[in-house]
Amino acid sequence: MLKIAIIGTTSWGTTLGFILAEKGIPVGLWARTEQEAAELRKKGPDSGLSSEMAFPPQLFISTRLEEVLDEVRAVILVVPSQSMRQNAQHLARYLDKSMLVVSAAKGLEIGSGKRMSQVIAEEIPSCFQSHICVLSGPNLAREILRGLPAAVVASAEDGTVARKVQRILTTPNLCVFTNTDVIGVELGGALKNIIALGAGIVDGLGYGDNAKAAFMTRGLTEITALGVALGAHPLTFSGLTGLGDVITTCTSPLSRNHYVGMELTKGRSLPEIVSSMAGVAEGVTTTLVALNLAQKLGLEMPITEKVYQVLYGNADPRQVAEKMMGGGTGHELTGRKWKLFSVLRRYKRPKTD
Repeated sequence: MLKIAIIGTTSWGTTLGFILAEKGIPVGLWARTEQEAAELRKKGPDSGLSSEMAFPPQLFISTRLEEVLDEVRAVILVVPSQSMRQNAQHLARYLDKSMLVVSAAKGLEIGSGKRMSQVIAEEIPSCFQSHICVLSGPNLAREILRGLPAAVVASAEDGTVARKVQRILTTPNLCVFTNTDVIGVELGGALKNIIALGAGIVDGLGYGDNAKAAFMTRGLTEITALGVALGAHPLTFSGLTGLGDVITTCTSPLSRNHYVGMELTKGRSLPEIVSSMAGVAEGVTTTLVALNLAQKLGLEMPITEKVYQVLYGNADPRQVAEKMMGGGTGHELTGRKWKLFSVLRRYKRPKTD
């Protein structure tokens, strides 16, 4: 029997558990404490959405990891990026047979700068590393929980693995596409949070739609340049996990990263904002990691640098925003060591008669 384990009681984790259980799949959701488990059983997947929404009977919540992982076909890790390594360590000894390991986290590890699939691969037995798949895309949990249509991408180096995850997660309202560019899919999902922080600043300052459109576009080009430098396919950033996720997180009031950007324009400190939030705004740490990666590569990332100055340098958002889209480059696809033109030429379609 198909059974799925969810590690992580984040809003996205409980949402994935909910829609899979609604599909009739037995789901085990791991809670760290009995108090957390009791609160989840009482409030359901989203207490802010509907007080009457409860988890389907196919989903059970347990604090016993061995019970949640017993005879499961796939385990989905939906945890904050900075706790992924610890969770992967807990998981490692329970893996068996052909269990799929799915990362649904969107972030980069501080210190190592590694993507979540890389972190997981380092902590689980090597025989399971080919079973790793990542899940990303414009997936605001609350909308999906309401049954609104959405699309995500399942990506694995082995297309067969991605298709297995696709079949498991697809529902009438959730369309799952596949992709084998794991680097691009993960980086798109992580780096767009930096752009969402800046978009929140743009909105908080009332700069209007023209400025926001320009900022989002420049931001997408910038993170594409970093992605390409790290080995991603440039076209991945034009898809759901790049452009699609940028649009969602830069425009939706449900976006935590956009919220942080807006609150910074009100004079609130970053620690104050973060401590008042129920979930994690991954862009806060991703900005730090991305800038470190860019500096090591000698890569120009002006938007990321300006967002970093606001987050960690106490810079005035208004003064920074005025320079956020500026630069000395003449062509919109050029920047120091971006290499976008050479990459695009490499992927140029051959001429046909």
